[in-house]
Amino acid sequence: MVSGRPQTTFMACTPLPAAPFTGNAPGLAAWCTAIAAAALAFLRFNFPPARIFMGDAGSIPLGFLAAALGILGAQLNVWPWLFPLLVFSPFIVDASVTLARRGLRGEKIWQAHRSHYYQRVVLLGASHRQLALAAYMLMLASAALAFALLLLPQFTGWLLALGAASYVAIFLTIDRRWHLSRNEH
Repeated sequence: MVSGRPQTTFMACTPLPAAPFTGNAPGLAAWCTAIAAAALAFLRFNFPPARIFMGDAGSIPLGFLAAALGILGAQLNVWPWLFPLLVFSPFIVDASVTLARRGLRGEKIWQAHRSHYYQRVVLLGASHRQLALAAYMLMLASAALAFALLLLPQFTGWLLALGAASYVAIFLTIDRRWHLSRNEH
């Protein structure tokens, strides 16, 4: 949800190194570990209140690299295709839902805006530190769901339904509070 930040990269990339060790892919595990370690080193200076910002110049290549490693792990049969999608679902779901909503409203989706769910949480009064901690919890839950998929593939449908229901509940809660705050003024 908080794209472009090293702490979210660290939290999202941390589950990836564990899976290749179980799938006998030490090279992939090394790459995933290196990315997580680099993000952790940057996190020291970027955790709210941030002293250094990565910006798009750092976050976009990290996102592409994470996607490439997710695809590589699936191609090597280290994990199913759903594994990296679940691990990175906080980023994927927020961006997809936000862009779809903006498109359906006729807004130009390529223009700057402040309608991502994580932005709304801050506009509703949460501090950046509170948002980061909540995002960590969401990313840990997403990673746990992804590992449950690895361990219990027979429950894939149920696990996906649980993940989807969780996002719907989070988004509806934020939407409700957002609309209530806008009607108070």
